[in-house]
Amino acid sequence: MRILLNIIWLVLSGLWMAIAYCVAGLICCVLIVTIPFGIASFRIANYALWPFGRTVVDRRDAGAGSAVGNVIWIIVAGWWLALGHVVTGIAQCVTIIGIPLGIANFKLVPISLLPLGREIVDVP
Repeated sequence: MRILLNIIWLVLSGLWMAIAYCVAGLICCVLIVTIPFGIASFRIANYALWPFGRTVVDRRDAGAGSAVGNVIWIIVAGWWLALGHVVTGIAQCVTIIGIPLGIANFKLVPISLLPLGREIVDVP
C-alpha cells in the first residue's frame, strides 16, 4: 500500500514539491552562509518525493544553533514551502482518493517550517 501511495504521491504532488525544495536548496547553496539550509532543503526534497513509510523525529543533540537557524529558515524559504504544502493538501483533500495525500502534505508542513534539529527515519 505504501508503494502505491508513494507512486500516486510522486505523480500528483511529490515531484513538484521536491523541485521547489531543490530550488530553495540551490538558492541557499549559492549564498555561502546558508549552505546548511541548502543541505536541509535537499534532505527534505528526498522526503517529499517518497514520504509514505518514513517519519520525522527530533534530534536530541540539536541545540540553540538549530533554533536560530530555524528562525532564519522561516524567513528565507520556509513560509512559502509550507504554504505550498497547505495549498496542495487542501486541493488533494477535495477528492476521497486524495485525502491520504492531503494528510501527507499536512504532515510535511512542520518540517518545511522548522527543518533543522530534525531527522527523517524509516517507519518499521
